[in-house]
Amino acid sequence: MHTASHVSLAPLTTLKLGGPARILATLEKHEDFEELADMCSEQAPIILGSGSNVIVADAGYDGTIALMRISGATYRRQGERVLATVQAGHSLEEFVGESVDRGLSGIEMLTGIPGSVGATPIQNVGAYGQEVAQTITEVRAYDWRYRRHVSLSSAECRFGHRTSLFKHTNRWTILRVTFALTPSMLSCPLTYRAVAETAGVEKGQSAPLAEAVAAVRDVRTKKGMILDPDDPDNRSVGSVFPSPVIPEDTAARLRAEGAPVNSFPDGTTRVSASWLIKEAGFALGEGVKPGVRISSKHFTLVAESDASAQAFADASAHVAERVRRATGVRLTAEPDLIGRLPTYQGLTDYSQ
Repeated sequence: MHTASHVSLAPLTTLKLGGPARILATLEKHEDFEELADMCSEQAPIILGSGSNVIVADAGYDGTIALMRISGATYRRQGERVLATVQAGHSLEEFVGESVDRGLSGIEMLTGIPGSVGATPIQNVGAYGQEVAQTITEVRAYDWRYRRHVSLSSAECRFGHRTSLFKHTNRWTILRVTFALTPSMLSCPLTYRAVAETAGVEKGQSAPLAEAVAAVRDVRTKKGMILDPDDPDNRSVGSVFPSPVIPEDTAARLRAEGAPVNSFPDGTTRVSASWLIKEAGFALGEGVKPGVRISSKHFTLVAESDASAQAFADASAHVAERVRRATGVRLTAEPDLIGRLPTYQGLTDYSQ
């Protein structure tokens, strides 16, 4: 296991913001994790994958950050399914591509999403009608509270919309994930109109896997949701705010105003956060705080070269407050925080 002191975390995140970690450990093989567990005898480390869903405070983190770089995937047939067991540091994009190349359906809608496979159970990663909760059968993890390896079933992971047992806690380190995929050259039914139209099929119909993947990537590219170093909107965390849960009376009011209100598999009713931000009067490309603006392609925040983590937190709070005043709906922030940033922490209090 390689370790280094006072290493800047900014280059390890998609926002390119934040200060150093007191200790940065890089995990490249299974033995490295066992060494990490021995080293962190008093405090669990924070695990960092591709850094696409985190905000690092400007002061950094006075503790141990572990870069999860253990990769690899194995596939085995089980009845009518194929079980894919994937190491936590494996690229999600590579896993989707490998599965599609093998003619396996179940995660094709996740193409273009940055990040590592180990991060997918944490917030039940999903897009265009698919969530990993639909295919995950087992998560192998390390429980820092009891200092032991555990295997958790899909039910034990307590998946919800963009959340799980693993969200907002440092108790578990995910080591590998097993998915049950379906041998098929056709995608799942394309339930999002833009994806279906791009693939050349009716909404609700399936398309050849490769064509469905190409359609999703095309739609994501137009929204600025494919990380491209040449794209001026590339310094982002995707959607800062998940679609918020709303009560039925609010849902009825917003539907009457033309809002995209939908029911989700976890039983909640939610409204598009992007629609709320637009409704609050923000414009594409609009500056919000120094170095932080609305993306020029869709309603999320992006950073520029002179941004700071504090400015990003301030911009997030400003957007949330304007949305609350304009629509009566409270937004909460999705990306995880590394370090202390009180302005941002106030947006992650899900109890309110």
